[in-house]
Amino acid sequence: MKYKTPLFFLFGVVVIGIMVYFAGFNELIEKLEMADFKYILAALVVQIISFFLFAIRWHVINKIAKINIKSIKLVPMTIIGIAINNLTPSSSGGGEPVKAYILSSKTNVPFESTFATTIADRALDTIPFLVLAILTITISILFFPLNEEYTAIMVLAVILITVLFSMIMYMSVNKKFAERIISFVLKVIRKFKRDNGSLEKKVIEAITGFQDTMKLMLKDKDILYKALPLSFFIWFFEIFRMYLVFLAFGNSVDIFVIAEIFIISTLVSMVPLLPGGLGATELMMMGLFASVGVPNEVSAAVTIIERGISFWLPIFIGLLILPYYGYSSDKIEGADSKIIGEFANKQEEFEEIFDNKKLK
Repeated sequence: MKYKTPLFFLFGVVVIGIMVYFAGFNELIEKLEMADFKYILAALVVQIISFFLFAIRWHVINKIAKINIKSIKLVPMTIIGIAINNLTPSSSGGGEPVKAYILSSKTNVPFESTFATTIADRALDTIPFLVLAILTITISILFFPLNEEYTAIMVLAVILITVLFSMIMYMSVNKKFAERIISFVLKVIRKFKRDNGSLEKKVIEAITGFQDTMKLMLKDKDILYKALPLSFFIWFFEIFRMYLVFLAFGNSVDIFVIAEIFIISTLVSMVPLLPGGLGATELMMMGLFASVGVPNEVSAAVTIIERGISFWLPIFIGLLILPYYGYSSDKIEGADSKIIGEFANKQEEFEEIFDNKKLK
């Protein structure tokens, strides 16, 4: 990531330049100068509180998994996870293994157990999103003047997310299904990359500990009564942040309209083309705001401030505190396989587990 990070930031500047071009430079500057700073400050406070809420939810999950760590210590790990997710295509993937690795190193708990808590945390984030996404798409089809291509992309995105989420959850409790999926994925990988079989051994070896932890968490009532409601609250809190940014520019757009645009933009950010949906998300936001009558200069200003708070702020903070945990930005790329390999190189134990599975 030595050269990719500067290019990534450069692309971000280009995207902002495109937005400025469509909005008009003078008009955009005028709007930014007229912004009510107290609302922007309030949006920043909401974002910071969100970091703590994410950490509290993860703490609930860790407590169920018998991992003892204070929620305050999970806050920097949470920010790092968000930062790395923002730096990876489709806004997901890299953050969870790195969070699990850091948690494992700080608590001396096996990686497969800490990794299970990060996956459970991600799942709890996905459930309310799916509910909100389905509602949003339904409302958008009925009331938004979106073309058929946009509608088809959104419906397909929700279907794919739902299928992927269901598969991951089923893999968490069914060993045979997990082994089949992993074997299929590895066969595809081998068509593009040589592997002597060590990757398969490492991944399958980690299944047992991972599934044991997941089963333990799924049975606990705290997931249903504490973590899941908190997940819904976090999503509503993030929508409220964008609402505050709109108030900063004197526009009282209906919060339900903002919620729809926020969810649709989040769906777009999950398209695995660029890290965090960079570019596509911003332009989608501007286009949707324009479709409900928001002036271009206002939609551009809101998008720049909102993405600055929700997307760029976690990246800067995350990369700033990353070295404290023994990482640097140029070591993030490929962290998933390195971390898994570090915790799953017990060859003899694997052979015994694998042979037992074959006998079954």
